Amino acid sequence: MFKKIGPGVLVAAAFIGPGTITACSLAGVGFGFTLLWALLLSIIATAVLQEMSARLGIVTQKGLADAIKSELDTPWIRILIIAIVLSAIVIGNAAYEAGNIGGATLGMNALFGRQYATYYPFIIGFFAFGLLYMGNYKALEKVFIALVLIMSLSFLLTAIVTKPDILKILKGTLVPSMPKDSLLTIIALVGTTVVPYNLFLHASLVSEKWKNKSDLGYARKDTIMAIALGGLVSMSVVIAAAAIPGEEITNVIHLAKGLEPLYGNSARYFMGIGLFAAGVTSAITAPLAAAYVANSCFGWKAGLKDIRFRIVWMLILGLGVFFLSFGITPIEIIKFAQITNGILLPVISVFLLWVVNKATVMGKYKNNGIQNLLGFVIILLSLFLGVKSVIKVLGIL
Repeated sequence: MFKKIGPGVLVAAAFIGPGTITACSLAGVGFGFTLLWALLLSIIATAVLQEMSARLGIVTQKGLADAIKSELDTPWIRILIIAIVLSAIVIGNAAYEAGNIGGATLGMNALFGRQYATYYPFIIGFFAFGLLYMGNYKALEKVFIALVLIMSLSFLLTAIVTKPDILKILKGTLVPSMPKDSLLTIIALVGTTVVPYNLFLHASLVSEKWKNKSDLGYARKDTIMAIALGGLVSMSVVIAAAAIPGEEITNVIHLAKGLEPLYGNSARYFMGIGLFAAGVTSAITAPLAAAYVANSCFGWKAGLKDIRFRIVWMLILGLGVFFLSFGITPIEIIKFAQITNGILLPVISVFLLWVVNKATVMGKYKNNGIQNLLGFVIILLSLFLGVKSVIKVLGIL
């Protein structure tokens, strides 16, 4: 079974973090099932890009940053691209790590109450530290499979207890519509699903799991199944939130409280367990992704137990716990991260599409016509969303 399950689980766990769950909650409360099509679109886009990234990783046995560096001949362009990637991923992940740990803390609040809330960030931080310090990819993968299954069941059960209208769900999923004031919510749904750092994480992780090109079939199935499951979880949160009429929701715990009068404590516990699992998995994958990106950018060729690799993820994890424990909200850093991520996704998508079309890199495993068409459409979409996110953060409109 574990031969067939690979890094796709970590990728799914990375994009289903507290930010995604909050965005899905707001979409469900504000617009019911009508924005499910945007999630479906983003899941397809994620699957297409992650499959390219995984294929590149297996064929070249390199990370994405390594592949881009080796194909850029002009020194100043190479340095510029690597600088953008490093700043967006490493600084961005440090800023968002506090949110990941905070999400897991909210889950623990729902399950165990607030009397020990001060200690929750440290408990979660030590748990993440222990898993990462082991430096054992197989152990990490098994823990993630367990956490993703727990998270998936929790959110699916929360959605099921609300007894949704299946026909309305199908309509919202298959018939695109843009209700008034829904554009920013659509951008949030897509932006929290198609995550730039996952492209780097996936390309690096597949070479830990699979060494032969004959394993490409396993990688493709693993990617599609894991991302489809992640999409189902996101949709479940939207469906659960849609059951709450006219409630003021600003985070996922408000969603759980809104469900309580209708469905009792079970909804709160399902949501708490799911949010804890979502926060913990993202709190582990964000530092891991930053370490892999630094590894590729600086050409360290370091393993999981290398001190340089460990210093990077320790820094990201430590900053996350620090920001949260002392009530610091690194707004300017988060704004910087949002702007750089808005720029990074279309840029990295272009380079990914370019590299996987080079016969000198991919040989017979380069993209076919359908993959290129889908990739081109995704680049246009990510460019539109990137411009919108930058405009939103800078407050131009």
